[in-house]
Amino acid sequence: MKIYNGYKRLPRNYTLMTDEYEFTMANGYYQNGMQNQIAAFDVFFRKVPNNGGYAIMAGLDKVIEYIKDFSFGEQELSYLERKGYGKSFVEYLKNLKFSGDIYAIPDGTPVFPNEPIITVKAPIIEAQIIETAILSMVNGAMEHATGARRIVEATPDDVTIMEFGARRADGCEAAIDASIYGIMAGCDGTSNDIAADMLNMKGLGTQAHSWIESYDTEYDAFLAYAKAYPDNCLLLVDTIDTLRSGVPNAIRVAKEYLVPNGYRLKGIRIDSGDLAYLSKKARKMLDDAGLEDAGICLSNGLTAESIESLIIQGAEFSSLGVGDNISKPEGRMGCVYKEVALKKDGNWIPKIKLSNDVSKTINPDFKKLYRAYDKETGYAIADIMARRIENVSRDKIVIADPANLLKHTTITNFKLEKLQKTIFKNGELVYDDPEILEKQKYCNEQMKKIYPEVKRTKMPHEYYVDGTEEYVEFKNVLIDETKKIAKNKI
Repeated sequence: MKIYNGYKRLPRNYTLMTDEYEFTMANGYYQNGMQNQIAAFDVFFRKVPNNGGYAIMAGLDKVIEYIKDFSFGEQELSYLERKGYGKSFVEYLKNLKFSGDIYAIPDGTPVFPNEPIITVKAPIIEAQIIETAILSMVNGAMEHATGARRIVEATPDDVTIMEFGARRADGCEAAIDASIYGIMAGCDGTSNDIAADMLNMKGLGTQAHSWIESYDTEYDAFLAYAKAYPDNCLLLVDTIDTLRSGVPNAIRVAKEYLVPNGYRLKGIRIDSGDLAYLSKKARKMLDDAGLEDAGICLSNGLTAESIESLIIQGAEFSSLGVGDNISKPEGRMGCVYKEVALKKDGNWIPKIKLSNDVSKTINPDFKKLYRAYDKETGYAIADIMARRIENVSRDKIVIADPANLLKHTTITNFKLEKLQKTIFKNGELVYDDPEILEKQKYCNEQMKKIYPEVKRTKMPHEYYVDGTEEYVEFKNVLIDETKKIAKNKI
């Protein structure tokens, strides 16, 4: 179990964190002698939340810990026996450990719909049982990270972003995840002290309205806070009236107590009202009082869109407190876990799920995934799927939309990078998972390689996730063959 500054990343054994039908199928496979059947499953999502142009890969750290500790103890086995599963199957599970391979795109990487962000290759019972936990871990983590990165992309580089979302999260573990993945995606810190301690950082924060309400006057509250924290005095000015009371009282405390005692007012926070208007007026009042170095922190349900609007309106701010839209962003990732191939007699047999809804027809086979970069600009131009048995050219590639072979193009003058890394090999962890701040740096670097048009908040350009011409032709043939087989059996 990985320890974060004395804290366990996963607080319990999650082996039973699975849907009942996983055990129903696992038992069925066992009864039919299929426990050694090797299968490949892909994790992917079909749509970016909030009509965004990209998502941020996250949750691999939790998946790693879960797989490392995957085992059935007495409590888990007792439960399954009570459920009525046979003794032979329960005895089989008693000694079961994950023995397969896992390939994944590293945390912090921008990712796109319908590409395999995680691939599991393992005996089918193992691969089936771990589905629910992996999806739960990755879906939540990616929602936090993607929401946070949208905030980061909308915010000027010189503005500090504080993650304030613990109280809005769906439970304490979700709050910790939001803080950790928010920082991974680019936030500068968090108000969540347990997450800050886990990451060996300092929690960030100011004061609540209750502090001001606990004193006879706003001025008394500000003065008491200044005396308690003279070198870090940031005052919440919107409890009564931001411009007529809050800012004047903050200036008064600065002039009457902080400055005479050798300190400076660190800043003010505005948590309600017209943030653009109030921040501009407050900035002028502070400057006129000789407090040009005092910062302004804005908070109150900030989104990427509202931050962009504040900038357009000329709002004045040096830091932002963002909560809801990191800890509980609108929209869901919707990652799914689909079987794409079975191994028989040493060969991979591709599998496909068809649908009347073309968008839900999966990309089959045990695949390779590349990202192509323009050599001149350095920008990513497409993610490309290929069959494992395929030799992919490094000079010229014809790529096509996996849903429509007629939509194709030829790319040249590019360099290819394999996106998936080997995480587990034959059940052994072979990947060194970076620390969060290393992941943050990596995320920042990777986002610089994505075209601005893909990153924009409104109506982003659709990034290409294509297949090689060979892969798309193979997929179309497989679809036709599968339909013929189904028709003949009706």
